[in-house]
Amino acid sequence: MSATEWFQARLRMGESSKVPVASNGAAKGSARHTPKPSARTTAERLQATLRKADEALSPRTLRRVLAELQAVIDPRVSEVEGGRRAHAIAQAYAGASPEERRDYWALMSEHFAADAGKLKTARDQHQSAVGTPDEGQAELRLRRALVSPRMRLLQRFAVEPGGMRFLVDLRADLLPCLKSDKRLLALEAELEHLFSTWFDVAFLELRRIDWDSPASLIEKLIRYEAVHDIKSWSDVKNRLDDSDRRCYGFFHPRLPNEPLIFVEVALVDRISDGITPLLDEAAVPVQPAKATTAIFYSISNTQTGLRGVSFGDSLIKRVVETLQDELPRLKTFATLSPIPGLRAWLAKNAAELLPRLDEKREAELGRLVGSVPPTAERLLAAVDAAAELDAKSPLRQWLLQATAEYLGRTLVDGTPADPVARFHLGNGARVERLNWAGDPSAKGLKQSYGLMVNYLYDLKRLDRHRAWLAEGKIAVSGDIEGLFLKKG
Repeated sequence: MSATEWFQARLRMGESSKVPVASNGAAKGSARHTPKPSARTTAERLQATLRKADEALSPRTLRRVLAELQAVIDPRVSEVEGGRRAHAIAQAYAGASPEERRDYWALMSEHFAADAGKLKTARDQHQSAVGTPDEGQAELRLRRALVSPRMRLLQRFAVEPGGMRFLVDLRADLLPCLKSDKRLLALEAELEHLFSTWFDVAFLELRRIDWDSPASLIEKLIRYEAVHDIKSWSDVKNRLDDSDRRCYGFFHPRLPNEPLIFVEVALVDRISDGITPLLDEAAVPVQPAKATTAIFYSISNTQTGLRGVSFGDSLIKRVVETLQDELPRLKTFATLSPIPGLRAWLAKNAAELLPRLDEKREAELGRLVGSVPPTAERLLAAVDAAAELDAKSPLRQWLLQATAEYLGRTLVDGTPADPVARFHLGNGARVERLNWAGDPSAKGLKQSYGLMVNYLYDLKRLDRHRAWLAEGKIAVSGDIEGLFLKKG
């Protein structure tokens, strides 16, 4: 059943047009209970008779689960039989409590590592062979020694049709527990390594999602939308069905009808400066053939378990190529993006920006906030009502300057401080323009005082911009550069 047919059926049944939007927890994967690690290792527990209070599985059950895991990679069984055994374990895991699942992870982590002795021997042999004719053979032995039984175990889980879904969800469960239990790090790292191969963009399919897509798929878009909440069926129809709107997602063949990441696009005649017109259901559509600009206004990753596996760069490139083939008049590709880290960053760094004001601006701000020189606390309190500041307000200008500093100059460990900036600038875009009151929603005001930013994808300069970022320089437009404060 298509979304159109389903929607019509709901209307006939007298259902409300309000979309059943999940809560924030459900939208991002429901808030997970994070069990505490046991004080004893599984090796100690396997030798015990009784279970302690902080342990979920009894020693007897732990021994049984370990035997079942070992049977999955028994060299005497085929890949198919190993996959069948892994599937049975996945079913038991699905019915386990969070504490019991942690015991599964502990067994995988502690009992399926690479053989330390063989690994040391192979490493020593490789070091001795470097620069000799035997180097290639020694490297091959080292690579084989590095492949742990745990890697083979995880690969067997992926044999069955539902195995990939199981592993992605397992990693999503695992990630919040890494800080409290370093023993899980190797398991998590091997999952990420496998996913980086299995979810390589060469194996992903780009698909357009529209109003005639399966209703179950559209419900997933509603659930996963992470930037601008979808509020009603008419809202989602506006984003998918209008002639000047597009939505594309990456799909993996082992996760059918499950978008891994999706992007919503508006076809317009200029770079957009606010989200409200783009989401206005009553707005007159732009004829696609006359559009000159594609605005990426929402990009959402959907799978917590694929964190660290990057395909956003390739998604944008593929969407640009698809749009260019369909609409040759499109020349400008840009985003209209939130600035989610701005308010928190400014709260911590406002005091450091004040000495970089010139005397005239310092005096103006001081008079406005009743403190000469102005203090960070009074400035932050004054700009909290940013929506009420007029275009010529020195407070408004200061907030724009601070935002330019945040997006155009602030690096943390060599990467942009803002998570959305990190994504787009890492893809080779540049910071193009700040938009006052671009997002007047409660969420926009809370995150960034309502400010939004355009990142421009200049297709001829993407590689150059990435190279600049690797050297610690962020690509910005002249408008952004003109907002920078004097160097401290």
